Amino acid sequence: MGILVSVRAGDDDTLWAVVATVGRRSRVAEVFRSRAQALDDRAWRDQQVKAYADWLVRAKQPVPHYSVAPIRRSDLPRKWTPLPALGFLRGPII
Repeated sequence: MGILVSVRAGDDDTLWAVVATVGRRSRVAEVFRSRAQALDDRAWRDQQVKAYADWLVRAKQPVPHYSVAPIRRSDLPRKWTPLPALGFLRGPII
């Protein structure tokens, strides 16, 4: 699922998404009201991935890459739920 969103400045429906990407697949991991909060969450997720990098490789789990992008509330999937930093703990990462 690629996320391409055109956002107007001051749009009240705009949120900031932390997006997990593995290969060509992406999923919204978390959503925030401010970009600063999203950047903090992305940094935390990156730190978690680095802390468990050796284990991820030994367990043959894909290593997610996290980015921040604007998103509208209406673009979130209907049954969306937040994704843990090591998202495969709840099943497939994406």
